Amino acid sequence: QVQLVESGGGSVQPGGSLRLSCAASGYDFRFLRVGWFRQAPGKGREAVAAIYPSNGDTYRAASLRGRFTISQDSAKNTVYLQMNSLKPEDTAMYYCAAGPNVGNWDFYSRYDYWGPGTQVTVSS
Repeated sequence: QVQLVESGGGSVQPGGSLRLSCAASGYDFRFLRVGWFRQAPGKGREAVAAIYPSNGDTYRAASLRGRFTISQDSAKNTVYLQMNSLKPEDTAMYYCAAGPNVGNWDFYSRYDYWGPGTQVTVSS
């Protein structure tokens, strides 16, 4: 069955960097879109970025461009989220998700499979 496992979260000071990983298994990695979402306490789920491994197309939330970058390693069936210049408002649980490459990339309802999440805390 499809399984997604996030890693790489932790605590970092403002201005720091983290790289999150999403290890995928149980399906052909090329043919599901993989997205990153985040959810802060008391807030809704926010789309961060997505990638379609088959052709490398990437998508990012406009507000995060220049700080967050999504990439993939097809040999490892892994998608990465590089986060730079982190701010306290980036504090959230970060989830990766996989789903068909159809429709809006930033609609969480487009994703059928979800990982358990990894916590990112940005604080001085």
